[in-house]
Amino acid sequence: MGALFVGVDGGGTSTRCVVVTESGEIAGRGRAGGANAISVPDPAANLRAALLGALEGLDPARVAGGVFGLAGAARAAESAERAWREAGLAGRPAVVADVLVAFTGATDQPDGAVLVAGTGAIGARVRDRRIVRRADGLGWLLGDEGSGVWLGRRAAAAALNAIDGRGAPTVLVARVAEAVLGAGAAGDDGPALTQALVAAVYARVAESGPAWLGTLAPVVDAAAREGDEVARGIVAEAARRLCRTARVVTGEGPRERGAQAEGGPDQMGAGPLVLAGSLLTEPTELAHLVRAELGRRAVLVRARDNAAGAAALAVRAALPGDPRAAEAHRVLIGQEVA
Repeated sequence: MGALFVGVDGGGTSTRCVVVTESGEIAGRGRAGGANAISVPDPAANLRAALLGALEGLDPARVAGGVFGLAGAARAAESAERAWREAGLAGRPAVVADVLVAFTGATDQPDGAVLVAGTGAIGARVRDRRIVRRADGLGWLLGDEGSGVWLGRRAAAAALNAIDGRGAPTVLVARVAEAVLGAGAAGDDGPALTQALVAAVYARVAESGPAWLGTLAPVVDAAAREGDEVARGIVAEAARRLCRTARVVTGEGPRERGAQAEGGPDQMGAGPLVLAGSLLTEPTELAHLVRAELGRRAVLVRARDNAAGAAALAVRAALPGDPRAAEAHRVLIGQEVA
């Protein structure tokens, strides 16, 4: 029986794991809750659960290597190694940035760029399958502009502003109240509704972490598609910020302190721009706006299976320069995502 390789994609709201053969065939899949150390209380537990799910029915002794794609890779290494040990695996996994596995899960090209907008948001330049420049990805409090959390926070704020008169009237009052408090909540009077919303939002964030705010992103996106001007403004601003991030990492925008090259002088080079994260891969109004703007400047590729991208890196690391690794990579990104 041949060697097996593990690929893990740990996002803000979910973790996916695949176990693959050296030819790129998927032998197992697992899924669990989020693994972002900033927004999830116990990321190691979710990493372990996804690993065990993917390894069910397989011999852990066959696993010859693994790659974890995680936000804040340096900080996340301890959680990954703990989950690896607790899953009964020998050795240590490699831990790379989650944006890198988003790129390798969409294309077998060595160079390009990636823009992610899901729970969080980040852009990165990739050269020889390494991150050489990045922008944003600073977490919900300091950045992640255009992300699900960014959208959700602004949706809640817009609803509260409309209730007390600081903002324009918007359907977000009723939509956010229903999402947070349940059906019929918007019928309360202004002060009572404000107090109920504020208490509930803070309680949810305290209980589930800031990633919970991302659950309001579909609310504002749907309102924007229906023509609500306040929601349209929020989504348009998210698109502008995401496009600015993309321009920085593709060499079109100004060099900023937070987006310095990590591998020497920045070079645009060839390669696709991968759009990743649910807000850009699903048919959202935000995706429509971002694609319309960036599609004029770059070849856009939709992200597919980030966990498979991590597994492809694991196979390539085990078989450096071997044509079998390149073929396995192509097989992996061509397979249907479960």
